[in-house]
Amino acid sequence: MAAQKDREQSVVVTPLGLEGSLGLPGATPKGLVIFAHGSGSSRFSPRNTYVAQALRQAGFATLLFDLLTDVEAADRANVFDIPLLAERLAAATQWARKFESTHRLAPHYFGASTGAAAALVAAAQPGSEVAAIDSRGGRPDLAAKALVQVSAPTLLIVGGSDTDVLALNRSALRQLRCEAKLEIVPGATHLFEEPGALESVVRLARGWFLDHVVVA
Repeated sequence: MAAQKDREQSVVVTPLGLEGSLGLPGATPKGLVIFAHGSGSSRFSPRNTYVAQALRQAGFATLLFDLLTDVEAADRANVFDIPLLAERLAAATQWARKFESTHRLAPHYFGASTGAAAALVAAAQPGSEVAAIDSRGGRPDLAAKALVQVSAPTLLIVGGSDTDVLALNRSALRQLRCEAKLEIVPGATHLFEEPGALESVVRLARGWFLDHVVVA
């Protein structure tokens, strides 16, 4: 019998009314990875879409969704409102816990840039059930005091040539009290556009999530 292919479906994260794309692997999912994109991006981010496809191949369901409505996104202040973005991410997590295809799956977060800060703040909330967090070129400094409250295992992935963000991540690593690790992709800049850079992100993220699979 041929292996089943992964499949995607359009969803609306209620009651927020935010549009998203839910991807399911061909086999029984190991967990659900919820993506939080960075400023100026959306659920159509080519980098996050690439990572999501690779994670589905590794057996994870994926959810990419817009953290803001079109009207909200037009206000640049909302794009950098980390508490608001974290609130939306937490709400999407609760939605997934009730949705038929994902309610049994432990949630994991993959955050990029400001989305990584939102993921850390959401994971720091009391009662959070997040199994693990991956941050790609993240701004964990924007999570501020929430860093010390994060209990989910956290991987910080930063480009070696993204010097300012690398310094911020090194500082955040010292503040985290959970299992945490910093991985540097040599020669990569903030968007990991260099040959092989995004493949390195996939390898690191996939390994971290697979090492921290939990039964929901």
